[in-house]
Amino acid sequence: MDNSLAIVYLAILLVLLSAAGLTIFRQIFKTRKTENVLSRLQKKLNKEKGTTQEYYELASIYLDKKVHAQAISLFQKALKTAELEAEENVAPIYNGLGYAYFAQEQYDLAIRNYKEALKYQPQYITALNNLGHAYERKSLTAQALQTYEQALELEPNNSTAKRRSEKLRRRLVTS
Repeated sequence: MDNSLAIVYLAILLVLLSAAGLTIFRQIFKTRKTENVLSRLQKKLNKEKGTTQEYYELASIYLDKKVHAQAISLFQKALKTAELEAEENVAPIYNGLGYAYFAQEQYDLAIRNYKEALKYQPQYITALNNLGHAYERKSLTAQALQTYEQALELEPNNSTAKRRSEKLRRRLVTS
């Protein structure tokens, strides 16, 4: 009896350690892949002009790494390149630029860029959620609620918009 209990504990420990090891290795491979892409794009863009997609991809990596100033610069280059290439799908670039400004607590610039993203793609749910959040940070509760409700009209199961709009409604009722 005592021996079988020890085997069960060891088996559980082995499963937990295996799961932790697998998670760590997956994270290492993901980080390594990101670092390889980062290195490749930095080398290429230092030597020559890149495409809209390359600037956007590198800016997104910088956002993940929380290097917002460089991300902003790269998103702006992506917009200029998109203009030269007559790229039509610039809404994600404006959204990323807005997010970078938001992370730096420059909410007016973030709002301007989210609105620009919505000009190009009016049903862009992520930009609507981000715009609502920026309005919240600026204490523009009515605009935030309206933005979240607009997102819910387009996507009724949008958990972010549901959660945030319910919180704002409660705040408006108690005021």
